[in-house]
Amino acid sequence: MTDPTERQTRPPGLGRRGFLGAFGAAAAGVAAGPTLAGPAAAATAPTGGQPVRTGIQELIASDYAVLRGQKVGIVTNPTGVLPDLTHEVDVMAASDQVDLVAVFGPEHGFRGTAQAGGSEGNYVDERTGLTVWDTYLKSGEALAEIVRRSGVDTMVFDIQDAGARFYTYIWTMYDCMVAAAVTGTRFVVLDRPNPTTGRVPRGPVLDRAFATFVGRREICQQHAMTVGELALLFAAEYLPDETDQPLQVDVVRMRGWDRRQAFADTGLPWILPSPNMPTADTSLVYPGTCMFEGTNLSEGRGTTRPFELVGAPYVDERWANALRDQGHPGVLIREAYFTPTFSKHVNTACAGVQLQVSDPSSFDALRTGTAMIVAAKRIYGSAFAWRSDNWIDKLTGSTRFRTMVDAGASTDEVVAAWQDELAAFDATRQEHLVYGPYGGGQ
Repeated sequence: MTDPTERQTRPPGLGRRGFLGAFGAAAAGVAAGPTLAGPAAAATAPTGGQPVRTGIQELIASDYAVLRGQKVGIVTNPTGVLPDLTHEVDVMAASDQVDLVAVFGPEHGFRGTAQAGGSEGNYVDERTGLTVWDTYLKSGEALAEIVRRSGVDTMVFDIQDAGARFYTYIWTMYDCMVAAAVTGTRFVVLDRPNPTTGRVPRGPVLDRAFATFVGRREICQQHAMTVGELALLFAAEYLPDETDQPLQVDVVRMRGWDRRQAFADTGLPWILPSPNMPTADTSLVYPGTCMFEGTNLSEGRGTTRPFELVGAPYVDERWANALRDQGHPGVLIREAYFTPTFSKHVNTACAGVQLQVSDPSSFDALRTGTAMIVAAKRIYGSAFAWRSDNWIDKLTGSTRFRTMVDAGASTDEVVAAWQDELAAFDATRQEHLVYGPYGGGQ
């Protein structure tokens, strides 16, 4: 394998995509090989009931070959587990085959003790003795300095994603990739399934003028990529805008994952990646119903079914009836009542709906979420309101969604407005799928 102590530069005549691909082909010990695979990559066969093997499992099976001889830091959280629920940091810290020297904690923290919008700070982990560095809301030179201080040669990323652009862990990964490039640090992704499936991307593409930590770059709202595939896309398409320093990116692929699989079909345990993502079912609705964060309706925070329950004190049965009459495929919609214990409408009875996904393969979270907002605006008029800070624009990536709904556009008209940009994104996305292309945009 490439000497880990040797800082790599781009060979003459190779563009950035070729440079990354050349390193991917040369690296040894990575299960299924790191790659910038395009449409020629073979599609993964259905597992036939066999559990998917995650990147960390494949890494351990290779005796940590891709990390050998390097000082390693890992970006992870409670989802970084093996199938027996043992945490990878505990396993790696106890192994003499890998030199783990640091942990990097994202939003909610490495051990997961912080709520939304919080982290655990810098500290020494009592169990392993490792320094945990806080990355939350840090980027650019501030994050690069943390990487330097940590003393790592290689940053490893392993966090379960939820499959939506505004789920912040993919932007933690992006910021860490930029910091790794600036500091001459390798970047390795241990891949995990996309719980919304990897079938088709959906929703509007971010206008970079609206870039925030809930969307740094121009991807669509439900991206239908794994974190490994996203890392390859980020490195090839977006990192050149951030730095002219080359970055070696290796992806330790899963074994046995099929793009058609919902998380329930993988045989893997679900560990809530954040306090309000309690089940894999939550992730299926989240790309659509998280848009209610930008409204005065509760998105179900403070209940045991966040993002599946949505409502407000002013809502009544007309909303559920209208949505059921529309006949949304793959989801059952029931009239529901709940009282949030925190967040919006705390300790106030709300009426609304609960979504129960019956068929992940036909359910469209973006169309359903859009229909819910359009119907709420039509039925309740001025009682329905956007958050005063126009957070909906940050979530959807531009002013278009909000202004179209306010102008009385139908669900079909709103969804039609993002189809061209979605098709363009999907064409780029297809170039970076390492488990084989499947489907197109919707």
